[in-house]
Amino acid sequence: MVFNSYTFIVFFAIMLLLHNLPISWKAKKTNLLLASYLFYAAWNPPFILLLWLSTVVDFFVGRALYTQPNKHKRRVLLVVSLIGNLGMLCFFKYGNFLLDNFVQLSNLVGFDYHPAKPNIILPAGISFYTFTTLCYTIDMYKRKSEPVKSLLDFSLFVTFFPHLVAGPIVRPPQLVPQFETPRKATSEQLMNGLLLLTLGLFMKVVCADILLSGAADTVFSSQGGFGALDAWTGVLAFSGQIFFDFAGYSTSAIGVALCLGFVLPQNFWYPYAAIGFSDFWRRWHITLSAWLRDYLYIPLGGNREGKFRTYLNVMITMLVGGLWHGASWTFVAWGGLHGLYLWIERAINDSRASTSSQPEGGENAPVIATASMGISLSGKNSAGFLYALLTFLLVCITWVFFRSSTFSGAWQILSAMSGRVPAAGPPLLATITIIKVGVVISLMLGFHWFMRNSSVLKTTAKMPWWLTGVVWSVMLILIVLSQGTSKSFIYFQF
Repeated sequence: MVFNSYTFIVFFAIMLLLHNLPISWKAKKTNLLLASYLFYAAWNPPFILLLWLSTVVDFFVGRALYTQPNKHKRRVLLVVSLIGNLGMLCFFKYGNFLLDNFVQLSNLVGFDYHPAKPNIILPAGISFYTFTTLCYTIDMYKRKSEPVKSLLDFSLFVTFFPHLVAGPIVRPPQLVPQFETPRKATSEQLMNGLLLLTLGLFMKVVCADILLSGAADTVFSSQGGFGALDAWTGVLAFSGQIFFDFAGYSTSAIGVALCLGFVLPQNFWYPYAAIGFSDFWRRWHITLSAWLRDYLYIPLGGNREGKFRTYLNVMITMLVGGLWHGASWTFVAWGGLHGLYLWIERAINDSRASTSSQPEGGENAPVIATASMGISLSGKNSAGFLYALLTFLLVCITWVFFRSSTFSGAWQILSAMSGRVPAAGPPLLATITIIKVGVVISLMLGFHWFMRNSSVLKTTAKMPWWLTGVVWSVMLILIVLSQGTSKSFIYFQF
């Protein structure tokens, strides 16, 4: 079941009705849990067993981790949880990838090894709910918070349908306390939630699927022979598509939860207005960036072990972040390129800090440190906009590896973007398509820059009610007119 379907609209309407009935809070939570399983079962019912296994094991292991006084037994319990969660993730998501690379390595050293191809189906959202449960057991091992008292609350925390399949990645303190006391959306929360749901669907259905996906798919599926204009148009289209698709899902998820009275963490904050790459990762997929910072970068040593270790930790974190997105070396290259950008940015910041005797950024900065390139992150000046535009264009280069399934395909597009490869035939994209993509991307960048220090709800609260109503109505009409042409969310494959 997906947000951009009439089935979900019916499902959500029923959930709103049940959640507002005069029944006990435990019954309402049970309804939410059963609905979450139904929501997930719409993809592949047997995979609910994986959710149950992960939930039950981590609930009891987490409690034991918190109460067990013996240090060695606690480590064994942590290893059991890590093996259980990461083992399932590795098998289902990386099984084919690991086997293919093992076969290639075996053949390279002279062994003629050709095993049968396993038929492994990737469960929807396994990367998201695995990270959700992992943070709980790790927090219990470190005794950062008390264990969840109720299996019902913990199960609902793991499987709550708005965030289950594609995030945001939530932590227990962010959501579990909201399940402990009765919650029902206020009239303001309901209206804000419906507005965010509408906005998220507009971003996905209209902007990502209708306006941008066609150009991106045409360029990235081509076998070559196109020029720089086609290549740049396709890459820019995908840069907008991936944002509108994923941010659209997160916005919809936050809106759906808010309609039920629950608050999910923000996952996007106008990332294409970022000034530099540490700022980009403060704004793009915020919950994943924070997870990698707290559960990988800082445990590796963060920036506490000297410059060499800091640079190494940054690269390891970004490589893992790339591999988390997909079982392919192109995703690793995408993460590695972001790591390289962060290296360069940090080197510039270190150089500035040493000449001005300023201290380095704190440990809590996402992935790496300080205000990027010495430009004010709050000022809307022309220099800041130019640096933001440069950051966006460099990010677009990384999207080539993210979207391409092979390195040869990525190199083909990068070569065309550089202008070194002349077009071998007629243009791939029609002039009207190129103009459409240019207008949409320009409007997106302008909107990000204008909103970079604000939020949708804060802005709409300042708008006249009639203007909000007009904008809302236009989005609803365009969504309805676009139904039947929308696609599944990109991040469902991760």
